[in-house]
Amino acid sequence: MNRYNFKTVETKWQSFWEKNKTFQVKINLDKKKFYCLEMFPYPSGKIHMGHVRNYTIGDVLARYKSLQGFNVLHPMGWDSFGLPAENAAKQNNLDPKIWTEKNISVMKTQLKKLGLSIDWDREISTCSKKYYKHQQKFFLDLYDKGLVYRKESYVNWDPIEKSVLANEQVIDGKGWRSGVTVERKKLNQWFFNISKFSEELLNGLDKLDSWPNKVKTMQKNWIGKSFGCEIDFNLEKNDQVKSIKCFTTRPDTLFGMSFLAVSIDHPISKFYQDKNEFKKFKEECSKTGTTEEAIAQAEKIGFKTDLKAINPLDKTKKVPVYFANFVLMDYGFGAVFGCPAHDQRDLDFARKYKLKVTPVVEPINQAGHMYDTFTKQFVISSGCKAYTGPGKIFNSDFLNGLKAPEESIIKTIEYLEKNNIGKKKINFRLKDWGVSRQRYWGCPIPIAYDENNNIKKIPLENLPVELPENINLKTNGNPLDHVESWKNITIDGKKYKRETDTLDTFVDSSWYFLRFCSPKNEKKGFNIEDVKYWMPVDQYIGGVEHAILHLLYSRFFMQAINFNQKEFNITEPFSGLFTQGMVCHETYKSQQGNWLSPDEYELAKSRGEKIQIGSSLADSSGNFSERVRIPERAPQGKAYKIMSSSDEVTATIVHNIKPSKIKVSKESASKGEELTITGNGLPVDIGARVFMTNIPVAVSPTPRTDSEGNLQVDIIIPRVPSDPINKLVKL
Repeated sequence: MNRYNFKTVETKWQSFWEKNKTFQVKINLDKKKFYCLEMFPYPSGKIHMGHVRNYTIGDVLARYKSLQGFNVLHPMGWDSFGLPAENAAKQNNLDPKIWTEKNISVMKTQLKKLGLSIDWDREISTCSKKYYKHQQKFFLDLYDKGLVYRKESYVNWDPIEKSVLANEQVIDGKGWRSGVTVERKKLNQWFFNISKFSEELLNGLDKLDSWPNKVKTMQKNWIGKSFGCEIDFNLEKNDQVKSIKCFTTRPDTLFGMSFLAVSIDHPISKFYQDKNEFKKFKEECSKTGTTEEAIAQAEKIGFKTDLKAINPLDKTKKVPVYFANFVLMDYGFGAVFGCPAHDQRDLDFARKYKLKVTPVVEPINQAGHMYDTFTKQFVISSGCKAYTGPGKIFNSDFLNGLKAPEESIIKTIEYLEKNNIGKKKINFRLKDWGVSRQRYWGCPIPIAYDENNNIKKIPLENLPVELPENINLKTNGNPLDHVESWKNITIDGKKYKRETDTLDTFVDSSWYFLRFCSPKNEKKGFNIEDVKYWMPVDQYIGGVEHAILHLLYSRFFMQAINFNQKEFNITEPFSGLFTQGMVCHETYKSQQGNWLSPDEYELAKSRGEKIQIGSSLADSSGNFSERVRIPERAPQGKAYKIMSSSDEVTATIVHNIKPSKIKVSKESASKGEELTITGNGLPVDIGARVFMTNIPVAVSPTPRTDSEGNLQVDIIIPRVPSDPINKLVKL
């Protein structure tokens, strides 16, 4: 028996399928439909093992359903706008469109060789004007529905990408692509009103029986429905401000209140905006991102006002009012009351500013907790953390003895409502989706402005708004800001300036599954009858990393299309979801930060080039190096811990390396001890990993200066692959 000749046999049948359009499908009312879809790829230039794994799973399912007699839709497209293409174009002096189209051609050829049962007749690309023309129409439609708006707000600014990030795109206080700490910046931005559908998005999860529970839990937590109440805090003898309203989920801890904190954007800030101290405080706050993660990690700082808030449950107690960097204007009313004993953030703040700490919830299980020697009451001593668990209320007048939180919250809200001090309220964690991006390679926003900055919708007959060609991508900021011939337009004989921001690429992927239903419809993004037949997607396949971003945005898009219309009644895009797991392997990057394939890695290694493996640089000798960055503007000194699988790690860093003068508090440390690293009196933003125990770590004597004026030094770490991995991690 002859061996199976893959090349001959596969080529034969793939040619047959293509010639006979075997996998091309049309609406057939005599058959049950099955819509099988894998998350479409970004055209990076080559397919990888993750693509093969993902599309093979979908292909097996699509073929199985077809054999069962289903009318199977199994399409493919390209998520082709985005920053990687723009960056690649910059580096290679190419037009992003040319770079993207070349990559699509290569990847399409590779995918076809896999012999997948794909209806290539439905192929789409999000950077095609045939696609984004309809996206611009959707934008204007949602604007007319009141689901799109523009406002000035603080945003997450990625200093590397030079662009805004949505909250969902900030992970652990860092940009999801760049990995650098985001900054706080105030800009005029376009928003999708996703928060309007918080309740619908939350309730809809209960109907998705064929979704992984993990994904549904992640979305539920992100939407974050919370029950509490809003409270009016009267202020002591102030003619300008009578009261401050806030939302809280724990009104039962009011007797433990020791301060009131408000956002720097709170309406009362107008009374302090001319004070130099307040201006400096606002500038310091700008170094903190706008996400909950960024705020949680930042040092809690405040600016004390001359105001005092009156405790609504005990009018004899008055507490100071602070502006604080951990309070956001878009949550609740931009104000919170601080109960340090039962919230760690509040406790950190209270200790910093020497405020009173009064416990009001006593643990039911007293073992392991601190009690005052004389009063025998539960206390939060100087070395203890805030107590956030359940217990029994004390130090709280009429609430004493109630179980917390189940009894005490209800009783407190009843009292507040009865006395017209507060009222029950439901709040959501989910914030509106900021979709403005300050970059070239994205879908243009179909909006213009007159000389008074009034908004003008681009007329439908003038769509699509196309991107200008042959522009300079190496300018500072948004390249579109520098193209006057494109910015300046005339509509109905009147002069306007185009919006230069482009849409977040997640907008592109929030409706592509609808376009697959009617890919050739030039008048509409999709035909209603096509959608009624094919939607929802019966089986969606893709990574769990998209649980919040893509999947939540796609669900919002369906809600938005349904809003105030009767034709379209499908609210959930994906009835079944499969998250396929990860293929784990070392990744490779060049010293310039470009991704390398295994073949390219071997070639670069043979030339003796430094290659990033994982998060560490390795030279041809197998030594690793990590880059140490000394920012021009740096916060106060940061501590680092040696974490090791062994009992002890020695990390020797050479002192007084000129001109950087890198210093470490001590030359070695036991596991768990702290090391403080500084350079020229400034902290070093270090991401080093120590790969072995008891091996010296040397600093190279040739520091460099990057384009932003930051000093950079390499820490060289000899690699012995058999040794355990130890990490130097920032606290």
